[in-house]
Amino acid sequence: MNYKCNLIIDSCCDLPKEMWDVPGVTMLPFSYSDNMASYVDDSFQSRTPHEFYEWIGKGAMPTTSQPSQMVYEEAFRAAVESGVPTVYLCMSSGISGAYDGALMALDRMKREFGEGIELYVVDTLIGSTPLGLLVQEAMRLQQSGMTARELADWALEARYFTHIIFMVEDLECLHRGGRIPASVAVAGTKLDVKPLLTFDLQGKLSIIGASRGRKKGMKRMVDFYMKNRDVDSLGKPIAVGNADVPHDVDKLEALLTKQDEGAMFLNLNIGPTIGCHVGPGMLSCCFWGNDRRKNLSVSDRIANRVKSN
Repeated sequence: MNYKCNLIIDSCCDLPKEMWDVPGVTMLPFSYSDNMASYVDDSFQSRTPHEFYEWIGKGAMPTTSQPSQMVYEEAFRAAVESGVPTVYLCMSSGISGAYDGALMALDRMKREFGEGIELYVVDTLIGSTPLGLLVQEAMRLQQSGMTARELADWALEARYFTHIIFMVEDLECLHRGGRIPASVAVAGTKLDVKPLLTFDLQGKLSIIGASRGRKKGMKRMVDFYMKNRDVDSLGKPIAVGNADVPHDVDKLEALLTKQDEGAMFLNLNIGPTIGCHVGPGMLSCCFWGNDRRKNLSVSDRIANRVKSN
């Protein structure tokens, strides 16, 4: 089927291959390495989630890499030469250099093909399961006939209506990957708590709470959902992601259903790229909700507006 636009996504959206391996969508994989061995984030095609997280649990300390300039250039050139306007929904610039790398490649494409090319690079300011929900909805809009310009503009707004709260077993992996300060990681470890995190409006990770034990953590996640959900978003699934803790998925979904009988779920495995930084045990709850910008104080709203001008 011929669409008015094509999509480029990356492996940080944590969607399984069967959801994105369709006409009109191109996947750009991140990669990870450990002890001189390199691997491609292939959405768990070459190893199972359990095998991957067991590998980390046994002491592997992998680092991740964004797509290379060659990968970006090949994908962008193919997009331009196809003649179909294209939108790239990129992993948050707050935790990855991928957006800056994509802009560099886009600049070369504009010098080669002209400023008028219809290739849009969107900083989604999110990653993992909320990015998965954004991509899923973008694919639906693509199929409904939305143009590339419309889809890019939609994504710039829609990113603020995705919500995530996630729990990790500890903060060591996030600290090792440079996603949180050492002082925060040490404090969390000493207190023996399960940290609860989200993405802030700048696309960075923000600790919004902690709980003693996973059961209490899941209750906090349900409270977060009930506070921030959009009651008008009927038919939109709640994405529940997990890093090799499928039993916790069942528990969290049962708690959510108890509060929201009409809840529907999209179960996702936290992929290798994100998994390298959160480690085994991550559990996330992601959903479409109210505009996150409205939660800011008046002063912060003004500051954000000044920064964007």
